[in-house]
Amino acid sequence: MLSSSETLLATAYLGNQHYYARLLGGNCRIDLYEHYLKQSYRNRCDILSGNGVMSLVVPVHNRASVKTPVRDIRIDNSKRWQHRHWQALVSAYRNSPYFFHYEERFAPFYERSYTYLVDLNLALQELLLHLLGYTGTVPLTDRYEEEVDPRNDWRVGISPKKRLERPDPAFTPPAYYQVFSERFEFVPDLSVVDLLFCEGPASADWLRRAYRP
Repeated sequence: MLSSSETLLATAYLGNQHYYARLLGGNCRIDLYEHYLKQSYRNRCDILSGNGVMSLVVPVHNRASVKTPVRDIRIDNSKRWQHRHWQALVSAYRNSPYFFHYEERFAPFYERSYTYLVDLNLALQELLLHLLGYTGTVPLTDRYEEEVDPRNDWRVGISPKKRLERPDPAFTPPAYYQVFSERFEFVPDLSVVDLLFCEGPASADWLRRAYRP
């Protein structure tokens, strides 16, 4: 059961920096029983490519019901999405300071086939938290959480959709050098891999500075 002080998050594919700043802040729980929401960070992330912000979307099978729990969502592996995602990551970050340090850790996720979206997301999350030096565990819900304090419910508020995105005064991301900084102004709150490939071991400290609850 969710405590009154816990933050409730959705599952996320290579979640954004706001998401990981909250995870590193601790006292979070991930809801695997919530209803799947299309066009969300549950199956997409944003990276910075040579042409600007690029969204990488994990294709999923059509749902039988709009109330399908996210834990039951299956990946559509007929789309060869893994090849496209990996090529996009390599193209965007091969010239970043730390991509070559982490490349071998991420590559297997784009060679192995996953059936369920949450299995992919949680496996990537485990790697990302390890690389960020987080030694705790992030608990999962065992049921759909309906009665949640709105202040602690970020399942929808961390969103790529401006109409759903919820301002968070506790999260103020400072600028860092991005791969294509000579072409674009600083782009905040991309996938945490943008930060990791650019800042490496300093990423955890950056996330802690960015999030001041």
